[in-house]
Amino acid sequence: MNEHANPAILNGPEMEGTGDYTSVLDVFHASVERFADNIAFSCMGQTLSYAELDRLSGDFAAWLQHETSLEPGDRIAIQLPNTLQFPVAVFGALRAGLVVVNTNPLYTEREMAHQFKDSGARGIVILANMADKLERVLERTDIEHLVVTELGDLHSFPKRQLINAVVKYVKKMVPAYGLPQAVPLRRALRLGAGLEHREASRGADDIVALQYTGGTTGLAKGTMLTHGNLVANMLQARQAIGKGLREGGETIIAPLPVYHIYTFTVNCLFMLETGNHSVLITNPATWMPSSRS
Repeated sequence: MNEHANPAILNGPEMEGTGDYTSVLDVFHASVERFADNIAFSCMGQTLSYAELDRLSGDFAAWLQHETSLEPGDRIAIQLPNTLQFPVAVFGALRAGLVVVNTNPLYTEREMAHQFKDSGARGIVILANMADKLERVLERTDIEHLVVTELGDLHSFPKRQLINAVVKYVKKMVPAYGLPQAVPLRRALRLGAGLEHREASRGADDIVALQYTGGTTGLAKGTMLTHGNLVANMLQARQAIGKGLREGGETIIAPLPVYHIYTFTVNCLFMLETGNHSVLITNPATWMPSSRS
């Protein structure tokens, strides 16, 4: 060991417990209360404030509780790229007491079938672009409840219609699929807005997510992450780098996929807890050239 090395770097920041937070939901509720009017996320020019995230995720949680048979502890796959729908779906699922199964939108049918079956997922939120693959593997899974969203669904009129039309009819990025049982996300949110939401109670030892490995050396394996795990990781990040950040005054670009644990922790927890703004980049390949100009 290098005698001149910084012990803080070698050993990490010293911490005791998870502070005032017992669960990821504690982080969420504290943030939406403190920073209600701040922008939490933006994507392709559309913003989502902390108050809007609170409202929409609550609507989705209410729909899950009243319109599905999913119970606290059940698994729900979230197969979305970096979009505004991702935090709404994730926090809605958590507020309903469900366990999130982050799923790569670029998975092959074989990889989808394995992860859905291995995780025991009974529900899914999926981008329409990948719904044709879901149709072909559905019988090999335990999935009962399907929510489909289009890329522009959380954008305002008329940009929403324009994005969805271009993606579907001009770029032809949505292959035909037949899932008559699937509920459009916008419909689920409308229905949920008129229903009573019962906030789930989750403790530090309850599982919050099943995070799968990349599967480069074999089948992907799920890691059980508890609320305490993610809260501790978030607080470690804050202690290590948080002193250089202004609460509610920072904007961070998020080109890495939010379904990966790094971005999931940094942008859906750490930046949220500090009241800051994450810019979700749906397709880094189209963003990087313009960022250099």
